[in-house]
Amino acid sequence: MSRTVYVTTPIYYVNAAPHIGHAYTTLAVDSLARWHALLGADTFMLSGTDEHGLKIAQAAREAGVTPQQHADRFSKPFRDMCDRLGVRYDDFIRTTEPRHTAVVQEMWRRMKAAGDIYESVYEGWYSVGDEAYFTEDELVDGKAPSGHTVEWVEEPSYFFRLSKYGPALLAHLDAHPEFVQPQSRYNEIRRFIEQGLNDISISRSNFDWGVAIPDAEGHVAYVWLDALTNYISALGAPDGERFGRYWPQSADDGERRAVHLIGKDILRFHAVYWPAFLMSAGLPLPSQVFAHGWWTNEDAKMSKTAGNVVDPFDMAERYGADAFRYFLLREITFGTDGAFSETALRNRLNGDLANDYGNLANRSLGMLFRYRKGVVPARGTADQVLDPTLLAAAAQARAGAEKAMETIGFNQALASIWSLVSAANRYAHETEAWTLAKNGDDARLDEVLYNLCEALRIIGILTLPFIPGKAATLLDWLGVDAAERTYEATARWGGLASGTRVKKGKALFPRMDKPKANKAQAAPQKKKAQTPAAKPAAKEKADDGFIEFGDFVKVELRVAKIVAAEQHPNADRLLKLTVDAGDPEPRTVCAGIAAAYAPEDLVGRTVALVANLAPRKLRGVMSQGMLLAAGEGSDVQLMTVPGDLPPGTRIS
Repeated sequence: MSRTVYVTTPIYYVNAAPHIGHAYTTLAVDSLARWHALLGADTFMLSGTDEHGLKIAQAAREAGVTPQQHADRFSKPFRDMCDRLGVRYDDFIRTTEPRHTAVVQEMWRRMKAAGDIYESVYEGWYSVGDEAYFTEDELVDGKAPSGHTVEWVEEPSYFFRLSKYGPALLAHLDAHPEFVQPQSRYNEIRRFIEQGLNDISISRSNFDWGVAIPDAEGHVAYVWLDALTNYISALGAPDGERFGRYWPQSADDGERRAVHLIGKDILRFHAVYWPAFLMSAGLPLPSQVFAHGWWTNEDAKMSKTAGNVVDPFDMAERYGADAFRYFLLREITFGTDGAFSETALRNRLNGDLANDYGNLANRSLGMLFRYRKGVVPARGTADQVLDPTLLAAAAQARAGAEKAMETIGFNQALASIWSLVSAANRYAHETEAWTLAKNGDDARLDEVLYNLCEALRIIGILTLPFIPGKAATLLDWLGVDAAERTYEATARWGGLASGTRVKKGKALFPRMDKPKANKAQAAPQKKKAQTPAAKPAAKEKADDGFIEFGDFVKVELRVAKIVAAEQHPNADRLLKLTVDAGDPEPRTVCAGIAAAYAPEDLVGRTVALVANLAPRKLRGVMSQGMLLAAGEGSDVQLMTVPGDLPPGTRIS
């Protein structure tokens, strides 16, 4: 049997629309599943919705619909979110499905047979918003820690002997320190268990919207027993084929791995209650529970009241699903909190994705079309193909990504892959394919073009789990078969077949220099009539010497390297420069600096270029940009930038 990996999101409560927290967990699970599939594992990804409880019953009643109708309405957007973000789930479980009900009831029977369920009366402060009881000591200013209101409740209830399982849980943590991650959460859970566990209520009798308890008329399963069981009900536990195939058969099962990715706010339920329930029912535990942090919006807690909740549908519409995915996975270490910022998202889009990843594809394939009509050249001899620098960069990127993903380090894995992107961009700059073509060095040109395309193949495969849409497009352009899109295929240099006719489409990641309005913001506003009195004020503002920020961001400044320089044939004060600005081929720029610089002194300098200045013919030579400089005449000095920044890097 091949190695299997089972990864799950928490099931999402159907009381509101999906937000960035739901998107973050779901994208992380999807990327983790895709990564293990890339490595050759038999993977299974599960998501779903939690649809029972008093809160749902009350919301349905207020809306004038049945609880099932309410659940149907609010479950669908979570499926839609998966589709919009390119998430590839294998199953989507709903707790209102008969297959789930049957497994919850079987769990109850097993736990009761183990002597772990007894009947009593529960008294305590209950929060409908949290679906949880709280002790007097846990209340904050008379409310639940979440801020929800509480009410005193007394009701008959069945209890689970959680207190019985403290020693077994600690023993499991000792033997398997990787069971709860990251380490800070492991320490948190261990301290909680060491303080002593209390028995918990696992049924409700004051409402009926839930899974009916066997042989206990009037009782339904408590939401956490109901919800947590989804991880095995989707597999058809305890006798289903899926359960035997994907769920670990023991704590040390080396063939099967089951990982729950969750938000840190529900860690206790997953790392204490859930394993205790499974122990009681005589079933094996999952391999790992990994709790990630929360996202804030510009360092402020997100809330509907504040109006700063990030809508994943809106982000995907405005920036693209892959750019949104990349930002969430790259921006912070998985397991820590992070501050969401559209400015930071645009910086990642324009820098990592457009300038680095997209520009590498654009310039490499652009040169291939220009010099070889889009056909991958022959590989040449082994010594020619195995460029040591690029080959080492590919090996390091591959090994770094693999090591990072062993501990679910998405941002570290992406950083490792991007080191190859940077190395390939430097290679494109340093080898100067345009010079090779000009000098007729066809053998060396073929070598360079092949190496760039081969680097793109490896980069495309390694990024498939994280930006699956754009990575697949890149591999389609390169003609890489689906069967060859594996981690194993990145281990060998030379996998791209010579003679392949590549394709090239629009930019993979178009730059975005200012926020793209959502549909609501983009709606045309009715203009107010301007009174005559307002006109002088507008004229005064136009003459104050300032420009608007929107005018400034229209200027595209890039790092450029001067690769050739000569006197302008028709103007004594002008020099004709050839610069590499990260485009598929060099540009010609005419600069009025002949009084300060000799042409031979400029070659190799890294300078600042206004890249989007409209081309203009200067004394018979077309100039494609402008260099930044200070001073006049013989005192003029070019503005330079650090030489280790590759041409095409955006200056902002």
